[in-house]
Amino acid sequence: MSAHDELATRLQAAWQRRHGVTVRIGALQALSAGASSNSFVFELEGPGRHERCILQQFGGGESFVSALGKSEQARAQQAAFLGGVCTPEVLLCVDADDGLVDGFVSRFVAGETLGKRIVGDARYGDARRALPRQCAQALAGIHALDAEALAFLPLRNADTQIAELAARHRHYGEPLPVFEAAFAWLAQHLPPTRRPVVIHGDFRTGNLLVDETGLAGVLDWELAHRGDAMEDLGWLCVRSWRFGRDELPVGGFGRRAELYEHYEQAAGTVVDAAAVRFWELLGTLKWGVICQWFAHRRLRGELTQLEPAVIGRRVSEVELQLLDLLEGRGP
Repeated sequence: MSAHDELATRLQAAWQRRHGVTVRIGALQALSAGASSNSFVFELEGPGRHERCILQQFGGGESFVSALGKSEQARAQQAAFLGGVCTPEVLLCVDADDGLVDGFVSRFVAGETLGKRIVGDARYGDARRALPRQCAQALAGIHALDAEALAFLPLRNADTQIAELAARHRHYGEPLPVFEAAFAWLAQHLPPTRRPVVIHGDFRTGNLLVDETGLAGVLDWELAHRGDAMEDLGWLCVRSWRFGRDELPVGGFGRRAELYEHYEQAAGTVVDAAAVRFWELLGTLKWGVICQWFAHRRLRGELTQLEPAVIGRRVSEVELQLLDLLEGRGP
């Protein structure tokens, strides 16, 4: 029996055990393998159903920040789905009791995730026009979820994140004056404390599933936490997620005024533009420290692929972005 056949057999048994329904799983194929997740697509057949599904399992590798376990990620994603957020429905959770690595099964949703295609291909022209409104509505829906019901999500305030990033950066022994200037600016411009809400934590182009009509699904909930709603808006505006369309600060497809207007309409609250800029700068700095992390792991031989080396080289690119933000330049 092949590894894929064994995985399919154990998934079938898990479905029977947890749902009391006999199903057949076929055409199982690996989609991707990463530090945080291994993904598979398969066909599910059972009484009155025949659909494609996705299995995501813990990848076993080190991640930059403490990510949610797969069961917690599934809980957050399903809470969002039940709350009306455009995200795939979770159908099954699996763990060691099923003879499987921790993971969950969700419905397959068709769409594109590659940032370059989303912001550049002509076929997504209508989608790009719709995305600022749709993203604002999705974020408003996420931020409206019951944070008390999701109290297992960690509370991550700005000062906590700054301290963690500073410790990471200085651990590498690579002094970067621009990074230090950014840390100093952030410490002096902390936004006012707000009531913590549910935060996606990685809401950006690349983690948004897009079809020709716009947003088809919000993916990758492993960094969900509780915090300042403006954090998600700022992260969406980080320049690295524009994929070359720097003139469109919202994900490479929209303008700030569009996002803010639609968010205010959907959330019934006023966007703090200064706080969004703060979180954009913090997000840019965070991406820079992540680039350092990849570079040092590659240099230590912990990662041997080409991609970590390519990402590691982007530290200098982030320094230029930080200088623009510190000096108030850019759209």
